[in-house]
Amino acid sequence: MIKTAIGQDSHRFDSKGSKKPLILAGVEFKGGDPLEANSDGDVVLHAVTRAVSGITTIDVLGPKTKAFLAEGITDSRVYLQEGLKDLRGKVVHLSISIECSRPKIAPLIPEMRRSLSSLLGTAEKNIGITATSGEGLTEAGKGNGIFVFAVLTVDCE
Repeated sequence: MIKTAIGQDSHRFDSKGSKKPLILAGVEFKGGDPLEANSDGDVVLHAVTRAVSGITTIDVLGPKTKAFLAEGITDSRVYLQEGLKDLRGKVVHLSISIECSRPKIAPLIPEMRRSLSSLLGTAEKNIGITATSGEGLTEAGKGNGIFVFAVLTVDCE
């Protein structure tokens, strides 16, 4: 059986002067402004984790994340790995759509695909990443944060 789920997440850029790095899809964007979050703020991995939860029906970014944060675990890769424990199947395809006016996403898309491929156990050719500035119509397009949709397709056992 093939299942498909959508995950979404968004974060504002940190206006409090945080020194943490900007991380998207497990990749550090050097010089990028960090995102407001209790975790590392990896909005891409949060959207993917929500898509995984859409397939497994087990909410990871709710109570499980609170437990991780209580232990000082802020790495969003850990949250995704927790969700993947309940995924009974193989990732067939992942499509990521990122809206932001900054940073420039295109230069790091190959590295983001490699990171996601490793985390999901699927070939890089099964991961599509697109980015748009949003033409300044939304908060992300105006430069206030990053908005991400993830569509995940899994061949379930």
